[in-house]
Amino acid sequence: MPEMIDVAVVGAGPYGLSIGTYLAAYGIDARIFGPPMQTWQTAMPRGMMLKSEGFASTLYDPTGAFTLEKYCAAQGLPYQDVGLPVPVETFIEYGLEFQRRFLPDLDTRQITGLQRIAGGFSLILDDGDEIHARRVVVATGISNYDYIPPELSGFPAELVSHSSAEADVGRIAGGVAGKEILVVGAGASAIDLAALLDQSGASVTIVARRSSIPYCGAPAPRTWVDDLQAPLSGLGTGWRSLACVKAPLVFHRMPEAFRLLVVQKHLGPAPGWVPRQHIEKHVTVRLGATINSVRVAGRRIELSVRVAGETQSVSADHLIAATGYRPDLRRLSFLTAGIRQGIRQVDNTPILDTNFQSSIPGLYFTGISAANSFGPLLRFAYGAGFAARRLTQHLHRTTVASHHPAGRISRQRLHGIAAGPMASPQQGPSASA
Repeated sequence: MPEMIDVAVVGAGPYGLSIGTYLAAYGIDARIFGPPMQTWQTAMPRGMMLKSEGFASTLYDPTGAFTLEKYCAAQGLPYQDVGLPVPVETFIEYGLEFQRRFLPDLDTRQITGLQRIAGGFSLILDDGDEIHARRVVVATGISNYDYIPPELSGFPAELVSHSSAEADVGRIAGGVAGKEILVVGAGASAIDLAALLDQSGASVTIVARRSSIPYCGAPAPRTWVDDLQAPLSGLGTGWRSLACVKAPLVFHRMPEAFRLLVVQKHLGPAPGWVPRQHIEKHVTVRLGATINSVRVAGRRIELSVRVAGETQSVSADHLIAATGYRPDLRRLSFLTAGIRQGIRQVDNTPILDTNFQSSIPGLYFTGISAANSFGPLLRFAYGAGFAARRLTQHLHRTTVASHHPAGRISRQRLHGIAAGPMASPQQGPSASA
């Protein structure tokens, strides 16, 4: 018979790692599945900077024993709570070290199938093994949700790709130097990629519907008036962002239509301030552009766009759709049809109770999949702290005592783990794992 565990966590990004560390600290019989920090390693362009401030770019254990600040101090890396952008490479290596310390037994295999069985769920792994779990937490992040608009879909990968496929900005058609690249979009992915591509020798044009690019403001000294008018939170400045951080359970009680609107409109895909100067000096930008048609012209991709009432044509060797991510349970291929049909949904996302549980008892969703239930906080890595605490407390209360008496690891032991010797990059998973 397949092994039966209490909790299986699918995904090992900031949410999966934080939740797994909390579960371990509470003595819950759990196993985490998936390559650690996979989306960050494979779908984020090298050289980009995180939009989130240093204090909001940490992973979570119950004692706060191993923050990004402490990692940077141990590695001799520059760090500031606010005002110093975090390189994506630093965040990835920090996440890998977090995993090595708190979850050394992480199972890096992928889940390829999930179905209900008596007493829980059956999980099929990518090597054909089967494991049973009483409860399952889906923490797969954005990796399955890349979105390309219909007008840009169906073209060969050598001509059109999603921004998530361009972590290595130099890989397009054997190298970008001298190539003409179109980037569709005006969010963080679009702007970061456009700057990095230009720096790699490509000729880049940004095409976007927006009339202006909504750059985040560069950090500046704050006064008590600033703190009063626009308080700082892990999602940025402003009272609405602070409310998203402090009151996700209040958000959960709001009418559904209100929740959907806030998740869609608040904290849109604004780029960070770091690449702004480079974009404005070196990159061609066509704003207010509506795409009329897209076609293949020889070995190039050609767009017909309408700008200020005028139809224009623009072509390139390659087009990158930096068009974001849209959570959609139909994109989670490991969910069987029976599982998907059994989940109450709104806009193809699960309707969750206050403990992240779906309408299928024992099946939980976190991260961006849970945003329509708990608000914009769950669209960002900063929301992993709330999710890990809330979910673990619930799972701890409902653990079957006769199967696995839950007992917390002492704070002293957690601090000892976090304070352990720092692994060198060669000792743990590589950045390309």
